[in-house]
Amino acid sequence: MAQENIVVDNKGKRVYGKTKGERVRSGIAGFFMNAVLIVFSASCIFPLVWMFYSSLKEKRVFNADIVSLPTDPTLENYKRILANADYHLGSSMFNSLRTTALSIFMIVLFGYVLGYILARIKFRGNRLIYVVLLMGMLIPIHSLLIPIYVVFSNLNLSDKWFTLIIPYVAFGLPIAVFLVEGFIKSIPVELEEAAAIDGSSFTRTLFRIILPVAKPILVTVGIIQSFACWNEFSFALVLIKSVSLQTVPLAMTQFKGQFASDYPKQMAAMLLTMSPIIILYFTLSKHIIKGMVAGAVKG
Repeated sequence: MAQENIVVDNKGKRVYGKTKGERVRSGIAGFFMNAVLIVFSASCIFPLVWMFYSSLKEKRVFNADIVSLPTDPTLENYKRILANADYHLGSSMFNSLRTTALSIFMIVLFGYVLGYILARIKFRGNRLIYVVLLMGMLIPIHSLLIPIYVVFSNLNLSDKWFTLIIPYVAFGLPIAVFLVEGFIKSIPVELEEAAAIDGSSFTRTLFRIILPVAKPILVTVGIIQSFACWNEFSFALVLIKSVSLQTVPLAMTQFKGQFASDYPKQMAAMLLTMSPIIILYFTLSKHIIKGMVAGAVKG
């Protein structure tokens, strides 16, 4: 008969813990679970590590063995990319930064205001507007590529510095409103009632009292949409024609030749263009987790 682990708490009561066999089985299960998570994490991190050390190889060395570590690492690929003005990498990163920053600002601002109104103010058509916005999450965005191209061409909106901001904001608003609306509902109404008693206006309550409380979910929305805007390719390819207005995904196509590609140089360019978004993620990763957990628990 397995011996039970008897523990006495601070009140003198006997508490029966796990038996020795149960502890062994729990330890084995935990070990295998941790092993699976470690393997999964390594599979996610390895491509980034492989890209980094491959970018330190020469083309002939990479073609000879694409997996091995570089025996003679060099920064020549980075130097060639930064020194060659034909790649337009600097202007492409600036265009992506401008487009992403303005898009995120409008998505967060409009998503917060709309989400708050739909969560707190009851009026005729409230749920209809909410459902229409949610339908935007169900429609594949690439199915709208041709209609948007036709509309933008007829209105002379294509190939402008602000062209991509319009579809990015339109496609980012549904998920922003969905997350913010659910989070606002979890905030006690008494907070706004107390502010109203103190004479706070609607605008002051919205931006001075509720906004700090909703910061986790707004940061989460901003970071998720930052990845989407920075990496978007299809609409940038169709709506942008000028080389001076191209974004980072379009600039990456210059490193692929018709018959052969310089993969080490391409990986060096990818790492350079990924650096802003990687820095943003690691800087605000705690806010992402906090916002997602808060939305899941409270919403």
